[in-house]
Amino acid sequence: MKAKTSITLSMQLLVQIDRMIGEGASRSAFIEKVLRDHLRDEERRTINARDLELINANADALNAEAADVLEDQDAFYFDLIQDQDHPHDAASTSPAREDQPETAKERVVA
Repeated sequence: MKAKTSITLSMQLLVQIDRMIGEGASRSAFIEKVLRDHLRDEERRTINARDLELINANADALNAEAADVLEDQDAFYFDLIQDQDHPHDAASTSPAREDQPETAKERVVA
């Protein structure tokens, strides 16, 4: 359903519209198309902005969780390396096996 309305446009704008649409074409159809396109683009921009906010909020949460995991991994590997660098410390907490290398260098070679 269409409704008739009246708008006032500058003569310069009307001349530009007439040049674009050509002689005999409908100004109303052209203006309606331009407005539809503009409104669709505005709606898309609004949706994209909202989606970006959600993505950023989720990314912040995921980054914080990843940082926690990496921190835990760093601590685990630091402890693991410390145990390998000081086999005498590790030996005090666990019994030494005969087939177990005594130094870190022997472990790498073995």
